[in-house]
Amino acid sequence: MTPFVADPVYLNGQFLPLAEAGISPLDRGFLYGDGVYEVIPVYSRQPFRIEEHLRRLEATLAGIRLANPLSLGDWKAVVEKLIAAAPWEDQSIYLQVTRGADDKRDHAFPPASVTPTSLAFASPLVTTPADVRARGVAAITVADQRWARCDLKVISLLANVLARQQAVEEGCAEALLIRDSFLKEGAASNIFVVKDGVVLAPPKTQQMLPGITYDVILELAEQHGQALVVREISEGELRAADEVWMTSSTKEILAITTLDGALVGTGQPGPVGERMWQWYQDFKNTVMRKG
Repeated sequence: MTPFVADPVYLNGQFLPLAEAGISPLDRGFLYGDGVYEVIPVYSRQPFRIEEHLRRLEATLAGIRLANPLSLGDWKAVVEKLIAAAPWEDQSIYLQVTRGADDKRDHAFPPASVTPTSLAFASPLVTTPADVRARGVAAITVADQRWARCDLKVISLLANVLARQQAVEEGCAEALLIRDSFLKEGAASNIFVVKDGVVLAPPKTQQMLPGITYDVILELAEQHGQALVVREISEGELRAADEVWMTSSTKEILAITTLDGALVGTGQPGPVGERMWQWYQDFKNTVMRKG
């Protein structure tokens, strides 16, 4: 066990200490990044929208032509056991499936006899500190150099890693990905824009990962009568926005107040984002924590 991963972890049908979990160096996840992952937030030991997360896992597995090694019920049982064993009330459950380990390195799929590798573990769910949220964060824009199926939650994330590292090296919290002059998402988040009181959200396409938190934001906007439009957002609209937010299960709704060194709006978290953050907290306390 480490401060970031609880014992036990789940690996290929067994629950065992992290220190004893071993995977073959011929595993295709290690050699090719040939696999998928999912992350399920847990509040007060209640997994949030576990069925939606497991459906997204199933859809990604289908997208890379890999059979799901566990049933929905079996995945739920794994998640429940990890939650119960972990020391934290709020957690993040990580699931990963790769195409397994063949006896050689070959780009083509291995024989059907090769068993997929299934891994799962619990980590603490850490959200943004209050002082950071109060002032917002800085971000940069970068060219989106990812592949064409960004809607699949695959483990081959090198382009995202490089974009996020560029942001870190420039003292920023996130890199916003621009493709063909349109905003797609962040390296590890979804992005929303506000202009004249209207929330703008990029549409779900193959060039964006459909986040569960993204769905919650759309639902809360509709529930509270917040004006919202889902459509492509140009780079020019992004730079002229009154507010820009990054959203994820850990960031929740976090204002980006500086973009490429220029202030976003007033350079402070804006009123629409503040209202959305409060609606999100209310939803978390009344729904997410109830299971």
